[in-house]
Amino acid sequence: MKELKTILNENSFVEKLNEDLKNGGVIAFVTDTVWGLGCLPNCPKAVDKIYDIKGRDRSKPLILMSDSSENLFPYIEKISNLGMSLINQYFPGALTIVTKKSEKTPLYITSNKNTVGIRVPDNLFFKKLCSVIDGGVLATTSANLSNHPSSKTYEEAKNSIGNYVNYVFEDYGCICKGLESTVILLEDSNIKILRQGAIIL
Repeated sequence: MKELKTILNENSFVEKLNEDLKNGGVIAFVTDTVWGLGCLPNCPKAVDKIYDIKGRDRSKPLILMSDSSENLFPYIEKISNLGMSLINQYFPGALTIVTKKSEKTPLYITSNKNTVGIRVPDNLFFKKLCSVIDGGVLATTSANLSNHPSSKTYEEAKNSIGNYVNYVFEDYGCICKGLESTVILLEDSNIKILRQGAIIL
């Protein structure tokens, strides 16, 4: 990974960040698409906080994001050959794959559905963030109030939800493109587009 000099290079800050996340903290960060809001996937208090901050409908699940697909595989059942082909082609990138979840993925993330969305963003700061977070995986959604436009800059994210989260990280020049990811449902060898975004399949 290309070295990026950020606050995440400070060991004392990383220790505090991980402690805050374990205690129910929520953070906002840049990705390759739009700004994200995230927490640890095994922390129901933090997931509740995300829904409350956004005013998000509880029937809308969060997705899991990481800097590596290897970190995400334990959260899903065995993926099909088509799924692996899509991962190899589009991860990291602006594709979210919804597939059957494993026992490791809590139902409070998936809105009681048996599927979960996974994605590996192509953004240097986000990759650095995941590399220092214990477990390397975040339960995420976009960093904006529900029914408001997605945040596309640090200022927009801070103005939208900055008062409600533990940290809004600067982007350190790793700006997003401003278009949401394409979301697909993967069922064996079938693909259903749930949201058309940056990637055209």
